[in-house]
Amino acid sequence: MNVVLYIVLGLVAGICSGFLGLGGGVIIVPVLVYFFGLTQHQAQGTTLALMVPPIGLLAALKYYYEGNVNIQIAIFVCLGFFIGGLLGAYLVTPIPEAVLKKVFGLFLMGVALKMVFGK
Repeated sequence: MNVVLYIVLGLVAGICSGFLGLGGGVIIVPVLVYFFGLTQHQAQGTTLALMVPPIGLLAALKYYYEGNVNIQIAIFVCLGFFIGGLLGAYLVTPIPEAVLKKVFGLFLMGVALKMVFGK
């Protein structure tokens, strides 16, 4: 296990999270699959596990102090995310690895195309 590379991955994802509001799904999952050899299921599960501690707390506080956090929205989305994450974990388990990779890739492509060409 190369601890230094894992820490570097965390630093890059953290910087991207603080700067762009993204990290786990867009940065960490693909890196764990293609550079560290995890399966798609393992990468997604590992990313969810590292979100358990309040990893975004310091970045969120910075945004909050700058007046860029809507607490009401954050609370309700967090509640839905908490329950939805559990439901999603149950739903994803039986999906074959190859199908899950394609679904994940199509999701990222759709988001990217919307961001580049959408209004």
